[in-house]
Amino acid sequence: MKSIAELISEEVKTAFNNAGYDPELGQVTVSNRPDLCEFQCNGAMAGAKLYHKAPIQIATEVADKLKDNRVIESALAVNPGFLNINIKGEWLAEYLTAMAACPDGRLGIETPETQTVIVDYGGANVAKPLHVGHLRSAVIGESIKRISRYMGHKTIGDVHLGDWGLQMGLVITELKQRKPDLPYFDDEFCGEYPKEAPFTIAELEEIYPAASAKSKEDEEFKRAAMEATAKLQSGVRGYRALWKHIIDVSVADLKRNYDSLDVEFDLWKGESDVHDLIPGMVDYLKAGGYTRMSDGALVVDVKEDTDNKEMPPCMILKSDGASLYNTTDLATIMDRVKQYNPDRLVYLTDKRQNLYFEQVFRCARKTGLIDKDKELIHIGFGTVNGKDGKPFKTRDGGVMRLEYLIKDINDRMYERITQNRDIDEDEALKISRIVGLAAIKYGDLSNQASKDYIFDVDKFTSSEGNTGPYILYTIVRIKSILDKYSDQGGTIPDIDSGKINFIAPVCSSHKNLMMELTGFAETISGAYTEAAPHRICAYIYGLANAFNSFYHEVKVLAEEDADKKEGYIALLALTKKVLTICIDLLGFKAPDRM
Repeated sequence: MKSIAELISEEVKTAFNNAGYDPELGQVTVSNRPDLCEFQCNGAMAGAKLYHKAPIQIATEVADKLKDNRVIESALAVNPGFLNINIKGEWLAEYLTAMAACPDGRLGIETPETQTVIVDYGGANVAKPLHVGHLRSAVIGESIKRISRYMGHKTIGDVHLGDWGLQMGLVITELKQRKPDLPYFDDEFCGEYPKEAPFTIAELEEIYPAASAKSKEDEEFKRAAMEATAKLQSGVRGYRALWKHIIDVSVADLKRNYDSLDVEFDLWKGESDVHDLIPGMVDYLKAGGYTRMSDGALVVDVKEDTDNKEMPPCMILKSDGASLYNTTDLATIMDRVKQYNPDRLVYLTDKRQNLYFEQVFRCARKTGLIDKDKELIHIGFGTVNGKDGKPFKTRDGGVMRLEYLIKDINDRMYERITQNRDIDEDEALKISRIVGLAAIKYGDLSNQASKDYIFDVDKFTSSEGNTGPYILYTIVRIKSILDKYSDQGGTIPDIDSGKINFIAPVCSSHKNLMMELTGFAETISGAYTEAAPHRICAYIYGLANAFNSFYHEVKVLAEEDADKKEGYIALLALTKKVLTICIDLLGFKAPDRM
């Protein structure tokens, strides 16, 4: 289904053509001055140079051709040559009726050719707790995955764990010092290793930072950790068994934390899954003539003639023959191509890794690890800061664990929900978790991913302003009106039935709400193309504002004209559906009441 701007553009292009001008000058956009008009066309400005006429003259001639138009109510030429356009309410109602009648309940979204998309997000490291720094990758990645699926693509989410390398050696070495009698460290042990891990998640999370700190002060400990890493990677039986315990205990805890964010991964793969593929990949790169030696390291040059800044080569192996993150990520791309043949690969990491991923992507394309027509997208996100503008910390200056942040928000919402209200405790806890999650996710996603933002608990949990709770309050308000209408004996129209009609607007707030609804398909499509969930946040904030203005101006349930009342209810049902779809794409839902 064409967007409303496209359809209006067709009318204006015809008018330009009928006036003797290039029809392409008739491109229409949503007005940036909604107080003056709904749509605008600036084509007469460009036409002035082509036809050597004053732009206001061209605009006036085109406006004259738009009189008595079936779509356009008014087209006013204003100096120096703009066309201010408003559309007819009857046609707007027809557009919404057609939008609601679209197949599969997709509300005007064109179903594209199905592609395979892999979203690499989460990026958690085993043996470490999730902290506030992991929030953005999880929240943004989950939303991008959901948007991609809604667009009809086969979409796979992969957590891509950090489960290999020196960090594992550090943990194993610290365990060996603390519990030297464990069978994993006995080279002569031939029996079955215990099924239960010799540590809890709490112990494991304390072991890693202790080992990391020790390695910075104790060279002997660091050497031992490097030896342990080598043993693990070479397949020493006891070390592999202990590593498996570390993975199992860590993943169980990670799943619990991700569940609290309503984030779910299809794949729980990690760096270790491609370890055995690296030698073959290196041989392939060498045989293809893609590599060269640089100070003992194996590298691939990725600089291009059009580069305006320094582009270092992509290092494949260090001078000691060890692999790097580059190596692992390239092997992962190779593996994903073989296993899934994706059309689009999306990576979510800190924006400080922009250059790194540019190197990896160029190397993958140059060496043929992935076809050049496949999309490789890196979304570099900014940091979550406190009110002081610095990375978010606990009161004592430490990095806040993600589960503590979630609990703090939920507790704050619980206090607000139970304040001056008689509500069952279980229901209050349930509602606080739902609204708390909306506060966290919307607070993050409403910001453009690449920008840093301030995590303001008071602002994010407020039911007023551009916040998650405000959006949920709007949905709950609509639910309440529809429920009361149903209790009065009315029938709520089924938007998915394709048999619903909307009435022409009776006032400005009515028309404004209808206009906001027409932007749904374009918003979701744009959010997918640009991998930009913040576009959905901006859209539903505008839609919620439009509904609340309508709610205060129009007394829906008190309306005595039956046709008008049914038209209002149909509009509310569509608004509720659009908002519900959008918050699901953002990764949260609405409670039945607040």
